[in-house]
Amino acid sequence: MIDLPALPGIRAIEEEMIALRQHIHAHPELSFEEFATADLVAGKLEEWGYQVHRGMAGTGVVGLLRNGSGGKMIGLRADMDALPIVEQTGLAYSSRHDGVMHACGHDGHTAMLLAAARHLADSREFDGALVVIFQPAEEGDGGAQRMLDDGLFELFPCDAVFAMHNMPGLPVGKLGFLPGPFMASTDTVTIRVDGIGGHGAMPHKAIDPLFVGAAIVMALQSIVSRNVNPLDTAVVTVGSFHAGIAPNVIADHAELQLSVRALKPEVRDELILRITDLAEAQATSFGASATVVVDQAQRFPPLINHAESTEFARQVAVDWLGEEGLIRDLQPLTGSEDFAVMLQRCPGCYLLIGNGDGEGGCMVHNPGYDFNDQCLATGASYWVRLVETFLR
Repeated sequence: MIDLPALPGIRAIEEEMIALRQHIHAHPELSFEEFATADLVAGKLEEWGYQVHRGMAGTGVVGLLRNGSGGKMIGLRADMDALPIVEQTGLAYSSRHDGVMHACGHDGHTAMLLAAARHLADSREFDGALVVIFQPAEEGDGGAQRMLDDGLFELFPCDAVFAMHNMPGLPVGKLGFLPGPFMASTDTVTIRVDGIGGHGAMPHKAIDPLFVGAAIVMALQSIVSRNVNPLDTAVVTVGSFHAGIAPNVIADHAELQLSVRALKPEVRDELILRITDLAEAQATSFGASATVVVDQAQRFPPLINHAESTEFARQVAVDWLGEEGLIRDLQPLTGSEDFAVMLQRCPGCYLLIGNGDGEGGCMVHNPGYDFNDQCLATGASYWVRLVETFLR
């Protein structure tokens, strides 16, 4: 065990908050199904004196705590949903729900924010308004956008909003900040290739969509290498390719599904344009046709941290932990995060807390992953310091 920094008030409730985190871990819920988690969060916030607003984005919970006469308002956001993964950790508190697992640390994010919310309600060492946002459906289902559509920032007009995510592979308990583009956009693109089916023994009498799809897969590899500036980041991954059901039958259509990512909006637009042009041209060259569809429900922009908010958040960490408490040389990530849409509407910063870089650790979205409880008190303490500094 590493002795990580924490405020005395947080340290006093640390074991209780760890138990709460492990309870949430044992009872994971998928996107927009976080009913028990929302009940737990709302009950705790009401117990601690927050005004609780429920039902935003269905299962979202927002708590408001005012103190003093200050007019500023700060928002802190945590995500609550789990993933459709069969847990393989063997932990005593492993998932009780078959096929559902907290494999991304949202249980820890929720527990850290609850610990901070409790401490701030007890200490009241701030002047202004604190908004704690417990968001459903971060895992690709657009929970953040749904909260915005339901009037999050109209009801709670924050001057700045912040979120924190654990990251395996980085030193436990250390904090990381990066202004500007930090996480990639994500688009799910489907390419349907229509050919002419036939007998596998007579391919000359068919137009094989599988063959055409294979040519498209190979051609797609040229986009990042030949159409994107080498100094920019872009990813085009073909994750799914389906065609046919029998070895001696040429199917009449094939379907490809792509994950497309970029750190800049203009690069994102160029990727979609080139994928469309290339797929259609490749199909036409073989006598087939291709239809390209971008899933509008699964589109998230790049996460771009506001420079002033990020510098403020970083300085709070430096004042408390010193430069040695920060993750050095932090680089942008090609994963995506729907907190990006909140940052499009409100200044703010998305930061990382290291989940550990020792042996036996694994990346998020893995059936063997677990949030590192050692960093819970440090993360919660940072939230307290951030709020008290912002609302000083």
